[in-house]
Amino acid sequence: MNKTPVKTQKRIELLDVFRGFAILGIFVVNIVIMNSTFLNQDVFAKQWTATVDIMTQKVLQLFFYTKFFPIFSLLFGLGISMQVLKMIENHKLSFSFFARRMFVLFIFGLLHIILLWSGDVLHIYAILGLLTIFFIKKSNTLLLTLSGILLFFPFYDQCFTFLFKVINFTPEIYLSDYTGETVNTIIKNGTYTQGIQLRYLEYLSNIPMLVGFLAPIALSMFLLGLYLGKNKIYNTLDTFITQIKKPMILITIVTNLYRVSFLFFLTDLEIYKNEVIRSLLIKLMVVSDVVMGLFYLWGMGRLWYHTTLKRILSPIQYAGRMALTNYIMHSFIGVLLFTSIGFRLYETLSPSQALLVAMIVFIIQIILSKIWLSYFKFGPLEWVWRCFTYKKLLSIKRSDV
Repeated sequence: MNKTPVKTQKRIELLDVFRGFAILGIFVVNIVIMNSTFLNQDVFAKQWTATVDIMTQKVLQLFFYTKFFPIFSLLFGLGISMQVLKMIENHKLSFSFFARRMFVLFIFGLLHIILLWSGDVLHIYAILGLLTIFFIKKSNTLLLTLSGILLFFPFYDQCFTFLFKVINFTPEIYLSDYTGETVNTIIKNGTYTQGIQLRYLEYLSNIPMLVGFLAPIALSMFLLGLYLGKNKIYNTLDTFITQIKKPMILITIVTNLYRVSFLFFLTDLEIYKNEVIRSLLIKLMVVSDVVMGLFYLWGMGRLWYHTTLKRILSPIQYAGRMALTNYIMHSFIGVLLFTSIGFRLYETLSPSQALLVAMIVFIIQIILSKIWLSYFKFGPLEWVWRCFTYKKLLSIKRSDV
């Protein structure tokens, strides 16, 4: 049976600001990898000794890495719960609808990997998003407990290493014949087809990170987002942000003290050589980074509701309303900037230059998104996703234009 689109409820601008902010942070991290892949990143980074570049790398490490993926994941889980609850209210809840919606997102992710960027997260979101739907009617206690367990469990690497041995999967072999020099040559001077092959091999070699690092964080944040959505926190965001002020600040201070300790001296201690202790310390660092990401949202909420900075933050919502389109566009821009079919800038931008490019691109995206949304109801990819989900050609033009 074809589904009629559920009438869209009034948008909550702050949530769109959050989404836009998450998209910016993800691009700032991704452009570093686009500029130099994991295979050669450490060697490449050492050549930049100017003060501005050293400071940029510290800023990225302290304020960007592992902070924005959890934010994006939390908002995705929240979005699922908001849509499910709306469908329940309208007596239109359908598992097939969400299965189709996640399948289309998975296809987007697959095409993203093949055509543009091996570091795609959409396919993970699609798989985990479908799983998350089964938890929508579970208790708040279960959602928070599972979210915490998934986030704090420290031995994913060991578990998946054992599993890969059982199934005879050795991801490290896929790039074993490649060096930083050969990757540089392929990206800057190779054909587009060679680029596709390299992205495929990169994806396979990165599976341990995808399933052992990103997926648990994503699912943990999905469940936390479900909890917030089920309890309709989005309707009382101002009150909620005020209520959690003291614990949020306290937890952030404690975790940041740990982050600084980890980054500057914990890894030099003798106990860090012990595998079990090392796993625990690294997991605490990851948790601390996630907390920092959540603090960003809380801080932006405080600024939004209680200061005049709302006017400065407000334009970010336009990029957030087109989060899928802008996320994919980042990868397209990366291909144009760094590969042989564009400007061949791979491994030429310094850390400060890469950060500046990311900021400029995002500002342009805000402007273009605002212009687009003045004529259309959805971003182009959001519209395509919606059409396939509902199995009908939906109107995209704004009725008031």
